[in-house]
Amino acid sequence: MTDIDPTLAAIADHFAFDGDIEQIEPYGDGHINVTYLVRTTQRRYILQKMNTDIFPDTKHLMRNIELVTAALRASGRETLEIIPTKDGASYIDIPQGAWRVYAFIEDTVSYNLVPNADVFRESGAAFGEFQNFLAGFDASQLTETIAHFHDTPHRFEDFKAALAEDKMGRAATCRPEIDFYLAHEDQYSMITDGLADGSVPLRVTHNDTKLNNILMDAKTGKARAIIDLDTIMPGSMLYDFGDSIRFGASTALEDEQDLDKVHFSTDLFRAYAEGFIGQVRNSVTPREAELFAFAGNMMTLECGMRFLADYLAGDTYFATKYPEHNLVRSRTQIKLVQEMEAKAAQIRAIVDDVMAGEEH
Repeated sequence: MTDIDPTLAAIADHFAFDGDIEQIEPYGDGHINVTYLVRTTQRRYILQKMNTDIFPDTKHLMRNIELVTAALRASGRETLEIIPTKDGASYIDIPQGAWRVYAFIEDTVSYNLVPNADVFRESGAAFGEFQNFLAGFDASQLTETIAHFHDTPHRFEDFKAALAEDKMGRAATCRPEIDFYLAHEDQYSMITDGLADGSVPLRVTHNDTKLNNILMDAKTGKARAIIDLDTIMPGSMLYDFGDSIRFGASTALEDEQDLDKVHFSTDLFRAYAEGFIGQVRNSVTPREAELFAFAGNMMTLECGMRFLADYLAGDTYFATKYPEHNLVRSRTQIKLVQEMEAKAAQIRAIVDDVMAGEEH
């Protein structure tokens, strides 16, 4: 038995684990929450300290997760299992922070970088199915856990505010990057305008559809469960589609320093589109269908300006490993947008093919 940190042991003692705790150790590489793997004499669990700076409304965040996981489970889908406290609550809020526990989903794998088109197609189908299963769910039941999370015009205002303050004196080190985001201002309201006029419906969205938020069966390669539900809230399916493309159709990691390795792959875009759009094409509006080809650009622009705003503000949101980490992340997003713009005609043709049911 491994020695267990007494503080972590005391925190874990609030929860209704099966068996006696044998080990608690750090787990994963998430940016936001602090995660531990708990091993008992009977099974494994995920113990997580929630980031209440980013998610201050813990009560409604956990309510969102309870509602959505219950709906998914009722429809026969595997999903996160919240392990209650000994008092029957879904989390604890104590001087050491807000903590929750999930059952560990065994015999699964996740990926930080797309290994092949088949895995990416499967992930697209998983998030498309996620949309379909929750199509009848009243999105208005959910609380917005981070205000204006994918409100790109609002994110742009935040970016301009960070630039105006330039509290770290870093603006001089990234003038080309700043100018890139300023030059794209006319594009930032395309999805929010659609939500406002109803041409883009309000739906239940995951809002963080990176490939590593899908657990794949270790043997079959099929998607088992979608995880990291903290950002579940009302939004547009274009956010989910676009963010997946931003992350998964890139040939390099999000923080690759060598931009010669960063490219936008139309083959990977096609694979994901076949999976995702193939699941939802019969229920999308004409405006959604039109914007699928631009959704990747939008989410990449938004994420890139968020990285750059955080760099200008002193790295207060995203975890960093060195001073220029957020600037490096922003540069990879710029490179991807530039390639998406160069390949816009190909991207549109792929979307049109998939919407018509013509898959390769």
